[in-house]
Amino acid sequence: MGSFKLGKMTLRSLFGKPETVLYPVQTRPMPEGLKGHVSNNIEECILCGICQKRCPTEAIAVDKKSGTWTVDGFRCIQCGACVRECPKHSLTMEPTYTAPALTKQTHTEIKPQPSEEELAAKAAEREARIAAAKAAKAAREAAKEQEG
Repeated sequence: MGSFKLGKMTLRSLFGKPETVLYPVQTRPMPEGLKGHVSNNIEECILCGICQKRCPTEAIAVDKKSGTWTVDGFRCIQCGACVRECPKHSLTMEPTYTAPALTKQTHTEIKPQPSEEELAAKAAEREARIAAAKAAKAAREAAKEQEG
């Protein structure tokens, strides 16, 4: 009885498709629900460090002074705690496998410095908000004086 099972398995493996693929050259489709690896949209990131505090394996390092965000892919367990806690939603879990590597590597992203035009626009926007707040405060005080 055992030889029939062995023969059936042998014939199926000889004439059927192989179960494995040549990994670096060919890849299988990603399974549903694959968490993959952490990715950061550094343009939206404010470098607050909440993701670093929430990471249970301390795989994320945020340096606000130098404007860098670093993740160690070998320490990350893809739990998604950093993605859930990010206040600006700049972190995502990319559903792809990490490329094979011979050495341990960390992925560092550097926040670009704003240009002079962006700084001027931000300062003008801040001044406009302050002026609007002062006008609203003056209107509230005038309304209080008219009531009282």
